[in-house]
Amino acid sequence: MKVSYFWHMDFGKLQDISRVDFRLPASKQANEAVLSKFPSQTLQVWVGLPVWSQKEWVGKIYPPKAQSKDFLKYYAEQFNSIELNTTHYRIPDKATIELWKKQVNKDFHFCPKFPQPISHEKMLQNCQNLVTEFCEAISGLEENLGLSFLQLPPYFELKHLPILENFLAEFPVDIPLAVEFRHASWFKEENFEKAAQVLERYNKSTVITDVAGRRDVLHQRITNSALMVRFVGNGLHPTDYSRLDEWIWQIGEWQKQGLQRIYFFLHEPDNILAPEIALYFIEKLNLTCKTNLLLPKFFDKNIQMKLF
Repeated sequence: MKVSYFWHMDFGKLQDISRVDFRLPASKQANEAVLSKFPSQTLQVWVGLPVWSQKEWVGKIYPPKAQSKDFLKYYAEQFNSIELNTTHYRIPDKATIELWKKQVNKDFHFCPKFPQPISHEKMLQNCQNLVTEFCEAISGLEENLGLSFLQLPPYFELKHLPILENFLAEFPVDIPLAVEFRHASWFKEENFEKAAQVLERYNKSTVITDVAGRRDVLHQRITNSALMVRFVGNGLHPTDYSRLDEWIWQIGEWQKQGLQRIYFFLHEPDNILAPEIALYFIEKLNLTCKTNLLLPKFFDKNIQMKLF
């Protein structure tokens, strides 16, 4: 499973980022109209990482003698959400769901990724039984279910939009869903707007990915009251921090327009340094957007002191 995960994270990865324009594109004009449709409420923010089973975090954000069976419990004491990539490879059984729930508090949200057989192998077609099985499994998370996300494969093109629309038309309305697009055809000219309008029609969210080698996927289009952002850093390079500063400003603007929920997931190479960048992001976000997220605590105080 770990091999597959790192293969997945090669998307948009660059060895040399010196010529990358990391500036955020302008927020789409349609966003304000979309957000105005929803009743006003305080912005809720969930911040997390893409894994909890990271042995290098023992002694860093996990206790020095932490055992792997307790990693999720310790993770949930530091962050309020997880980008749940494990479900991309296997639909969890009821016992697994119950075990996960026991290790987190009621405010913690899992954001499960759709299984590969649905998204990549069957390309959303002739897979209703699998979809039902997956949705029944994750609905067992109850109050701990956040925004599930469907990552379309890199060969799922604009011409396949009718397939996506048929899939959304049959999808359970009570399962929160965000869609991540990857093929370059979605981002040429006004093509993404066609996809966004379909997501609006079915009240589904978008995933915005911020990664060095694919600046086109940074589409900045919101389609309902919730949003997922997947931020891929470059080993705590100075641009990781300046990029997050800009994101915090943008979230503040969307907050004014009425965004209700945002899930922000932070990736770093191998994710060993992901807690460090998450600490920076959460502290700055609390200051700017007046959120009240708990700061992750480091057992190694030297790490925390070096960040500020």
